[in-house]
Amino acid sequence: MRKLAVSFVSSCVVLLLAVSLIAQNSSKPIATVNGEQIYEQELMSVAGTQLVELQKQEYKVKSEALDRLIRKKVVEAEAKKRGISADELFKQEVDSKVAEPSDDEAKGYYLASRSQTTLPFEQIKPQVKQILKNAEIQQARDKYAESLRAKAEVAILLVEPKQEVGYDPARVRGDANAPVTIVEFSDFQCPFCKRAEPTLKELLAKYNGRVKLAYRDFPIPELHPQAETAAEAARCAGEQNKFWEYHDALLAMDGNKLDEAAFRTTAQNVGLNVKSFSSCLATGKFKAAVEQDIQAGSQAGVVGTPGFFINGEFVSGAQPEAEFAKIIDAELTRMASKMR
Repeated sequence: MRKLAVSFVSSCVVLLLAVSLIAQNSSKPIATVNGEQIYEQELMSVAGTQLVELQKQEYKVKSEALDRLIRKKVVEAEAKKRGISADELFKQEVDSKVAEPSDDEAKGYYLASRSQTTLPFEQIKPQVKQILKNAEIQQARDKYAESLRAKAEVAILLVEPKQEVGYDPARVRGDANAPVTIVEFSDFQCPFCKRAEPTLKELLAKYNGRVKLAYRDFPIPELHPQAETAAEAARCAGEQNKFWEYHDALLAMDGNKLDEAAFRTTAQNVGLNVKSFSSCLATGKFKAAVEQDIQAGSQAGVVGTPGFFINGEFVSGAQPEAEFAKIIDAELTRMASKMR
């Protein structure tokens, strides 16, 4: 327990240091090297993922602690109503109703934990039974507290940390006024991004008018050598108001076959002015814009593709539709409750 406590305290110290760094004014340098200034934006591009994970850990610890406090409060309120202590309430409503473990149950527990003791079962049977009963009592107490909580007026105001992630209105699919926004960081040569496409289209259809999808570039040239050029090509198509048509056409292709010729052929197939498209691509017009998306994704904690932010809540990888729906439903419920 001591080691666990030290580890927890150490984690909290690291978290506080991280939060302190985030709180600094991003316009001020946080270090200098031979006169060259380093800003928070650069720090986030290196440590963004770790900081996001620390924020999630902080929320998890707070959320679990809050659940324990809420259970404690509702039990104390019920005990006060009856004019007894919380401990007495538990004894009356829970402890007295928990049966003694049988010899067979105790023997089963003993055999499962045999590596932890060399003592014969008969010698430690009373202790084993007490361990089992204490565990049963704790589970029953938790269940009783949850039943009281279900009857109480409880409002959870603790909010899970979210990332403020912007997007390009010119690359949005769905109703622009939809209350839930999925920002996708993607790579045209990534097979997992391709796998996620049907799920995203199903979500847009299922939540028609309530969810929109915004696309952002996150090519990983170390794995996909044509991904950066593909991202620029799609933006060139967007100049002719054909971004999504070009996007869909690229993802429908074998990612390993993407090259300069494929980009031009695809441009022709989706009805682009190929001469204007080729000129746009040759000049590297959108190279800097693609790099800006990569930097934004890195700062938000994206390290691989696809990466999604659903109203700021991060989802990594080509997850099942149910994973997205769970967050979307929670967001829609939260917004509806605020409107009441």
